[in-house]
Amino acid sequence: MRRSSGLKMRFILGLIMAGIALISYYGKTQTNPLTGEKQQVGMSPEQEVAMGLQSAPQMAQEYGGLYPDNAIQNQVKTVGNKLVNSFEETLQSAGVNNPYRFDFHVLRDPQTVNAFALPGGQIFITAGLLSRLKSEDQLAGVLGHEIGHVIHRHSAQQMAKGEFYQGLAGAATAASGSQSGAQIASYVAQIKMMKFGRDDELQSDEFGVRYMIQSGYQPESMIEVMEILAEASGGDMNRDEFMSSHPSPANRISKIHEHIQTYSR
Repeated sequence: MRRSSGLKMRFILGLIMAGIALISYYGKTQTNPLTGEKQQVGMSPEQEVAMGLQSAPQMAQEYGGLYPDNAIQNQVKTVGNKLVNSFEETLQSAGVNNPYRFDFHVLRDPQTVNAFALPGGQIFITAGLLSRLKSEDQLAGVLGHEIGHVIHRHSAQQMAKGEFYQGLAGAATAASGSQSGAQIASYVAQIKMMKFGRDDELQSDEFGVRYMIQSGYQPESMIEVMEILAEASGGDMNRDEFMSSHPSPANRISKIHEHIQTYSR
C-alpha cells in the first residue's frame, strides 16, 4: 500500500512539473517583429543582440581567431551587407525597423567547413568553407542562409525549446523515480530538437534564396553550396535525416528549386 502511494505521488509530481514546463514555454509566445511568426522565445531582440555581441569574441577564439586579411574580411562584409540592405528595403516598405545588428566575420580555421550565426546578427564563416567557394554568388548563398537564422530567431527559439524539453525530462524522472526514465526522456527530447533544427534549416534556405534574388545574385548558386557541403561531409546526398540536425542535401536542393520558382516570378 505504501509503495502504491509513493508511485501515485511521484506520478502527480511529474504531472505538476510537466504542467509548469508547458505553461512556462507557451508563456514565452511572441510575434516576430520582422516576419509576423508566432514563436516561443524567452528574450527580446535587444537581448539577442547583446548576447551575440558578448559571445562573438569567445566564438572567434575557438576557431583560431579572425582571418588576418582585411581585404577578405571586407569582401565578406560587403556581400553580407548587400543582402541585409535588400531585406531592410522590404522592411522599410512595410514600415518596420530592423532591431538586429549584423556583422560578418571570417574565421582563421582552415580545416573546418562551416558557417553559423549567433543571436542578434553576428555571422561567421570559416576559412575552410570560404576557400571551397568559387564565386561571390555562392558566398551570398551561405551568408543569406545564416541571415535567415537570425531573422527567424532560430537560436532564441531553440533555447526556449531546450528549456521546455529539459523540464519534461525532469518531470519524467520525477514520475518514474529512475535514471533510465530520464535517459529515455532525454533521447526523445533530442530527437524532437533535431526535427525542429531541420525545419529551421529549410526556412533559412528559403530566406537565402529570396534575398539572393532580390540582391541580384544567382540563386542556383545555393544549390552549388549544398553540393560543396555534401562533398565536405562525405559526398552522401541522400543520407538518413533521422538522427541529423540538418536535412539531407538532396532534400534541401529539391526545396531550393521550389523557392527559386516561387521568388523568380
